[in-house]
Formats: sequence, C-alpha cells, structure tokens
Amino acid sequence: MLPCGAGKTLVGAGSMAQAKSTTLILVTNTVSARQWKHELVKRTSLTEDEIGEYSGTKKEIRPVTIATYQVLTTRRKGVYPHLELFDSRDWGLIVYDEVHLLPAPVFKFTADLQARRRLGLTATLVREDGRESDVFSLIGPKRFDAPWKEIEAQGYIAPADCVEVRVNLTDSERLAYATAEAEEKYRFCATTETKRKVTEAIVRRFAGQQILVIGQYIDQLDELGEHLNAPVIKGETSNAQREKLFDAFREGEINVLVVSKVANFSIDLPEATVAVQVSGTFGSRQEEAQRLGRVLRPKADGHQAHFYSVVARDTIDQDFAAHRQRFLAEQGYAYRIMDADDLLADS
Repeated sequence: MLPCGAGKTLVGAGSMAQAKSTTLILVTNTVSARQWKHELVKRTSLTEDEIGEYSGTKKEIRPVTIATYQVLTTRRKGVYPHLELFDSRDWGLIVYDEVHLLPAPVFKFTADLQARRRLGLTATLVREDGRESDVFSLIGPKRFDAPWKEIEAQGYIAPADCVEVRVNLTDSERLAYATAEAEEKYRFCATTETKRKVTEAIVRRFAGQQILVIGQYIDQLDELGEHLNAPVIKGETSNAQREKLFDAFREGEINVLVVSKVANFSIDLPEATVAVQVSGTFGSRQEEAQRLGRVLRPKADGHQAHFYSVVARDTIDQDFAAHRQRFLAEQGYAYRIMDADDLLADS
C-alpha cells in the first residue's frame, strides 16, 4: 500500500524485474493500461513490442500483458471467454492494480487465475461494504503499508491543504430537500446552485494553475463545464478523447478539466495542483482519498496541493463528507472548515 502518486507502478516494475517471467497486469481501464505501458517503456528495458494491451479495442498477448478487469470478466452466453484464455496460460506474476476492487463480485473471478506469484497494489484498502480483508484471502498477506504523511515527509508526494467549504441551500432548495424522497435527498443538496458559484470563485483564485473539478452527477458537471468554459470527461467520453484531453491538461494547453468518477482511479496527472470536489459517491472514504490523490504528485516548484470539498451545510451531504474524510484523517490529514460566504467575499 502506497499513497496515490508515490510510485506503485515502479513497485510493479521492480517486482517484474525480480520475477523475470511472463507477467499479467490487471488495471481498471484502457487509459490506465496505456499509462502503465508508457511508464514501463520509459523506466525499464522493455520495448513496446514486448508489452501487449488486452482491452476492448486491442487483443494482444505478449511477455508482459496489460489487461482491463472489465474485459477479463466479460460474460457471453454463460461463458467467460477471455478469462478462460488467460487462465490457460502459466503466468509467472500477476499484478493487480487497485486491488481494493477485487472483492467486488464482478472482479473476484480474476483472483482464480493461475500464477506463481501475485502482487496487489493500492493506495486505499478500504471498502464501504467492509470486505477489504477479502483481499488477503484472494491475493495474500499485506507486505507493506506506508503512512501517507511519512511518504510526504520524504518528498515523494506533495503536502496538501484540505478545505471543506460549507454552502447554504437557498430557501427553495431547502424546501425541495425537506420534501424529497430519501433516495433523492443527496442529489438535491449535492447539486445546489451555490456550489457552482463557489467552484467558480476557487477557479478564479487559482487562475493559471492546473485545476480539476470532480463530481458525481453528470448534469451538474455539464453545467460547470459550460460556466467554466472547460471540457468535461465522463463515462460516454471515448478513450481516444479522454487521452487527448488528459494530454492537453498535462501540457498546460487546458488549465481546467471537469471530470466524473471515471477519473477516480489510475489517472496520472502530475501537473494538477488544485482539485475541487462538488459531489461524490455518498460517504465513500476510498473515493475521497483517490480524489485527493489526483493532486498529490510532487510539484516541480515544491508547492503544496489544494483540495476543496464543497459541502451543503446541515444536510446529508455534510454527514457523508464527515464519513468520507475518515480514512484521510487516520492518515494525518486535517480539513479546515471555511464558510462559502467568506470565500466568495475574498474572491
């Protein structure tokens, strides 16, 4: 276990060098697969021809094969054709990236693949269903767990200023929230209009820096993208377009990028210095940590990262936020509480 941005890919590469055998790397999505390939070619003696991609668009099996969990667990007429193909091979090493996902029923099958060695990598071994300990029975015992603040002190990740900005619902929003069905209450308060104004103020405050705006609800993100004049990456965005936008962000051609939960995992954006979270998957501690992780890559100028969580006061949104922050609090991170009116006045 290592914090986001602390070098899990390098740990995987080092394990591959020691194993000196055919390797399967399982990742969350195609963008992540291509990032892994880029890093392995850049940092090892492996060539592009020795690394295969097995995803929705490519079906290559090489000495080192990078496959997505989704493709391996694709089921057709009761059969898992890709899983059976991979299970028939004798892997010297299987690397499970984001191994905390493994207890999910849809991914659990991949733990049955035959391999002489297994390595699980994650920054956040926490699950809201309480099944994180299943990872040990599926993969093996935990070998290393680095405290985030210790890694920060060593300079491998950037220090972070975490702020919870509390906004008030308007009178009409509070009435709608009070009368909403239980399953709709979070959406009502998480998408309050005031959050847009606060997000715009934060973006103005850090103008010229690389800023990520992250959320759960697509209509909210589309509206923010329109007001901020920023592109939006969501589930329907093609892999080619995602890579194009991520590359433009890395190169500084785009300063603000609005992203849905598709960017929660395994997206390497070292230039990002500010993240603004407007909504999330309810009280997910793992998601909170992963989103902070988007801005923890060490900064070339040594500056700290900034993580803003915009929360509706005295609502279920505030309750979820308190739960989301628990894992990071255990790692030594403290959130400053700021009133939205103060932030808007300063801007």
